[in-house]
Amino acid sequence: MAASVSTWSQIRACWASQASRRLLPPRTCVSVPRRAGAALSVRASAAAAASADGDAVTVRRFPPAPSGAGRPEGVEKIMILGAGPIVIGQACEFDYSGTQACKALAEEGYEVVLVNSNPATIMTDPGLSHRTYIGPMTPPLVERIIAAERPDALLPTMGGQTALNLAVSLAESGALGRLGVRLIGASLPAIRAAEDRQLFKQAMDRIGLKTPPSGVGTTLEECLDIADDIGEFPLIVRPAFTLGGTGGGIAYNRDEFEGICRAGLAASHKQQVLIEKSLLGWKEYELEVMRDMADNVVIICSIENIDPMGVHTGDSITVAPAQTLTDKEYQRLRDYSVAIIREIGVECGGSNVQFAVNPADGEVMVIEMNPRVSRSSALASKATGFPIAKMAAMLSVGYTLDQIPNDITKKTPASFEPSIDYVVTKIPRFAFEKFPGSEPILTTQMKSVGEAMALGRTFQESFQKAVRSLETGFAGWGCAPIKELDWDWKKIKYSLRVPNPDRIHAIYAAFKKGMGVESIHEISFIDKWFLTELKDLVDVERFLISTSLDRLSKDDFYQVKRRGFSDKQIAFATSSSESDVRSRRLALGVIPTYKRVDTCAAEFEANTPYMYSSYEYECESAPTNRKKVLILGGGPNRIGQGIEFDYCCCHASFALREAGFETIMMNSNPETVSTDYDTSDRLYFEPLTIEDVTNVLDLERPDGIIVQFGGQTPLKLALPIQQYIESNKMVPASGMGNVKIWGTSPDSIDAAEDRKRFNAILEELGIEQPKGGIARSEADALAIASEIGYPVVVRPSYVLGGRAMEIVYNDEKLIKYLATAVQVDPEQPVLVDKYLIDAVEIDVDALADSAGNVVIGGIMEHIEQVGIHSGDSACSLPTRTVSTQCMEVIRSWTTKLAKRLNVCGLMNCQYAISTFGEVFLLEANPRASRTVPFVSKAIGHPLAKYASLVMSGITLPELGFTKEVIPKHISVKEAVLPFEKFQGCDILLGPEMRSTGEVMGMDYEFSGAFAKAQIAAGQKLPLSGTVFLGEIGRGFRDLGFDVIATSGTAKVLQLEGIPAESVLKIHEGRRNARDMLKNGQIQVMVITSSGDAVDLKDGLQLRRLALAYKVPIITTVDGARATVDAIKSLKEKPIETLALQDYFPAADVSPDLQAVAQTTPYT
Repeated sequence: MAASVSTWSQIRACWASQASRRLLPPRTCVSVPRRAGAALSVRASAAAAASADGDAVTVRRFPPAPSGAGRPEGVEKIMILGAGPIVIGQACEFDYSGTQACKALAEEGYEVVLVNSNPATIMTDPGLSHRTYIGPMTPPLVERIIAAERPDALLPTMGGQTALNLAVSLAESGALGRLGVRLIGASLPAIRAAEDRQLFKQAMDRIGLKTPPSGVGTTLEECLDIADDIGEFPLIVRPAFTLGGTGGGIAYNRDEFEGICRAGLAASHKQQVLIEKSLLGWKEYELEVMRDMADNVVIICSIENIDPMGVHTGDSITVAPAQTLTDKEYQRLRDYSVAIIREIGVECGGSNVQFAVNPADGEVMVIEMNPRVSRSSALASKATGFPIAKMAAMLSVGYTLDQIPNDITKKTPASFEPSIDYVVTKIPRFAFEKFPGSEPILTTQMKSVGEAMALGRTFQESFQKAVRSLETGFAGWGCAPIKELDWDWKKIKYSLRVPNPDRIHAIYAAFKKGMGVESIHEISFIDKWFLTELKDLVDVERFLISTSLDRLSKDDFYQVKRRGFSDKQIAFATSSSESDVRSRRLALGVIPTYKRVDTCAAEFEANTPYMYSSYEYECESAPTNRKKVLILGGGPNRIGQGIEFDYCCCHASFALREAGFETIMMNSNPETVSTDYDTSDRLYFEPLTIEDVTNVLDLERPDGIIVQFGGQTPLKLALPIQQYIESNKMVPASGMGNVKIWGTSPDSIDAAEDRKRFNAILEELGIEQPKGGIARSEADALAIASEIGYPVVVRPSYVLGGRAMEIVYNDEKLIKYLATAVQVDPEQPVLVDKYLIDAVEIDVDALADSAGNVVIGGIMEHIEQVGIHSGDSACSLPTRTVSTQCMEVIRSWTTKLAKRLNVCGLMNCQYAISTFGEVFLLEANPRASRTVPFVSKAIGHPLAKYASLVMSGITLPELGFTKEVIPKHISVKEAVLPFEKFQGCDILLGPEMRSTGEVMGMDYEFSGAFAKAQIAAGQKLPLSGTVFLGEIGRGFRDLGFDVIATSGTAKVLQLEGIPAESVLKIHEGRRNARDMLKNGQIQVMVITSSGDAVDLKDGLQLRRLALAYKVPIITTVDGARATVDAIKSLKEKPIETLALQDYFPAADVSPDLQAVAQTTPYT
């Protein structure tokens, strides 16, 4: 066991020795230094090896490029390509970049046309672009939009890999040339050179930079030959033109290699993969680079991965600036980055360059480059305060870096390289629990669904804050009873060796059990500097455990808090309560100070209040006495709580600023528009915990707090916040009244969440719900199921995204669920409800104000029946099959419930309609829902904007929104699912949400809208061919499809007069459906689940195989019927795409918000 540390003198001695090892790159300014009449280029030469510092490159100098570039001639109208739906590897960060680009170009006087399929984004709001197209993003359809709009230029660098690949296809097909459209931001040769693995390798060879031994294959045979040439495993497979490492991986043997190569070739836009020698154990770094047309180049930020090579950078814990590079090493990577962006030919804009460094001798290898705004660009922007996407957009239209002012300082130009005097840590969030059967192992293919970022004055502080920002049950690193402490050494060492989401907690357990820094480094290859910093935190924890709360001095508190320890952690270590720790800390006068992100390490004053907390003596926050509101964001993205909630938070900030309030945003997600420096008047980049929120409340004392827009994260804080502001009788800084939670009260929110209270309200109102009960033990659950009858839906109370929700059909399955899926006890009850077979599900979003006015925002009908989570189901607005009588019941119940709960703001209700026409309320949530952006785009009214104004005291009649809007067109929302990232899991939909994003299709007919939504979601609907069926044969047969089915289904179809060929099941022999799939003989698969043992094996194989071969697969009968309609529509007429503005030619009806707000007492 390691010796315990029990005195501050020992700890301080340890800290002093560590401080000398902390290596931060020094500040560098403007661009690469130049002599008069010289620009920088990098070339390889034999003499370079003999240079003084042993570097492998030398510098050649050329005459400088002319300065003062202006607007590109003839460009007045610019089309921006978005990123499409949120998927793993391409998430909210591209809404951030697209939004910045739209705003910047519109402000410059350009007419902006946007194409994107994602309705949940800020960038697709109709007010952000002159023309907004929400629909499929395929080359033929986008070409039609270009032909209709005739833009002068196309900007493809803001929409991730989706936009880049789309631009390449349009350019290579000749569409851009035929239509007279030029690419800006990145040229076609530059895109090819960076994305084509072979061209990139050749470019690096030309400038003398090393890449791992590798080869490029376009067939499996070529890949196998390359593997033989390299001669040893493991090998890394990197598909070209893909996002998030899709299709790639690490192969440790030949069988794995062949499987990964097949997947990679199928995933690649160009059917090309790079096979390279593994650099596992090397350190990985990224540099964000910008270049303008005058050849000025600046480095925005360096980022270091804590995880060594072998883990996708999106799945790694990363730190900015790089911590373990010497100045010489940093300058070398910096020079390499400049050389690379010039050699690849990125004329202007941002790029991301990734390096591997051998920790043994410092050898550098170039891994890859993204010639666009990337996922890391958003992180670098939020880390430094430098708006990379905005700058890239302005550079694309001719500005040079020295011509663009820095919005943060207002004094320096964009050519003034950012420098930071703090440390930023990003930690990814995962969702492996949603995908049973998949292994929680991290490789070069990205699997995280979100991330949290934190800023601190030291690595330790930012790291601990980032851990608690993840909202995974940890208040920081350590000081908690983690499961890894109960593991044996074999399991701990495996978790240290094999990258996984919880490796950081295995490190904690290893330290606690006595393993040293050197031993952990030898197993994990994580740099010893980081491990030493983490070991120090364990030593501080031991000190805290050895003392009592009342013995901690003011200096002790400062030392501990500066290392990121939360009050909750200190409470755990000192065997006290969190409130006791807070009281003791405040009594000693230990409070956080807030520092500003200023891009220049305090060299110039920051005009933009973008802040983070630390425990120092000077506070830079400077709060005002204006009327103001604090908006709590949603924290890191996760399945069930994503960009839709950030959309609502942004609209609240926009609307309330317009109404005259100072808006304050608090969030921890670096990907989002809400954490952009100019979204709100003030931004606090902080964890969303009760400690951190109350710290901001004490400082800012806002008039109002909004908790209903950020999903479950702020809702869980509502009651503690309410108790805090009431107990402290907090008066707002404006001096008007008391600090309040705006909108629906926390008590009403709790009434809707608390099953017992909610049941009483429904009984009072005469609203029907499925039979069920609350189980606090296994016996309770079995008794309820026996009374109401199987099947039943079981789920924990207070869940998000259907977490751990399941349909069970007998006692045995129910007992298994209670034993494995959830922990049931009196404090954590489980809900058991009757499952309504074949029922139609309805979603309703409604608005209510403080005067009791209620207006239905939208009523959506799900395509899939009850039993599929609403977040995974397609839905249509308006409804298609619901009777007028049922619709009136739904409207009546929604209105009554909103009034009874005293809803002020948004409310979402979910209903089920049985086959007999009975209506049942499934649940009600008096908060923003994930459907709010979709409904807003579908009806042409910004519901989140209205809701925020309603919470400030304005009534719905004052806003001019007094009745339900039923549009003449049809809008369909479809979910996008990440199954290809999680090998081994079944792709069947169920009551637990698993989608990462959504798309939208709009048309004047349902079939057309559904077809657009399917194409936008990535389904390649065939117009002919063979369909493998488990159900619904006649519709496909009428469309001309050949029908095949297994013997039992084929006989049923034949009896109904539908010609069907019989094919063997997998376990029955050959030739079977699997063979036909592999041979390309099946174009569509309709395969539902019987739930029996054969389906769990054969059905799972077929579903996974269809996914791998990109054959459209439908797993529900209702989805199959809708698909038949969609294919029929595609066969009858071409897709017509209209701009959002064409559906809603009328302007926003909102009045002068400041005038209304000034005459309205806010609540």
